[in-house]
Amino acid sequence: MSLIIGIDPGSRLTGYGIIERDGSKLRFVDAGTIRTETTEIPERLKRIFAGVDRIVKFHGPTEAAVEQVFMAQNPDSALKLGQARGAAIAALVNLDLKVAEYTARQIKQSVVGYGAADKEQVQMMVMKLLDLSIRPQADAADALAAAICHAHASGSMSKLAVLNSLGGMARGRSRYSGRRR
Repeated sequence: MSLIIGIDPGSRLTGYGIIERDGSKLRFVDAGTIRTETTEIPERLKRIFAGVDRIVKFHGPTEAAVEQVFMAQNPDSALKLGQARGAAIAALVNLDLKVAEYTARQIKQSVVGYGAADKEQVQMMVMKLLDLSIRPQADAADALAAAICHAHASGSMSKLAVLNSLGGMARGRSRYSGRRR
């Protein structure tokens, strides 16, 4: 069983979502947004760092997933988003969490099955996958989607590692040549 935090970085609203993975079962734990409510960038970054730090210390996740920055039309917006993302990642690694990074397309593909899905589709699938009765706020839903994406990706990697370690011996084949021994 593992507890996964997903982060959807933003300079004004940073979404977070925490899920529990037990085998292939996912369970909702918490979600919300960190609101910076100030115009000064250094103060926003401080609030993002402190918010992520507080949430991680409270819930104690063992894994983290953060959405990667996409290239925005406005370079100033992209810079602010990158700084917000950096503050969140710094808070996570400061608490010794390993951070996995996924593109928005990877997250949407993992959760919705379509890499160009819109926010409403992501919200609806997050509700369905986590059996939620209330639609989470968009940034929180995106963060939950990042956590779900990581649960799927890391679960698949664990299965592959086990299969790879057993596969060659179980079939009597050499892993290197593909020929029977």
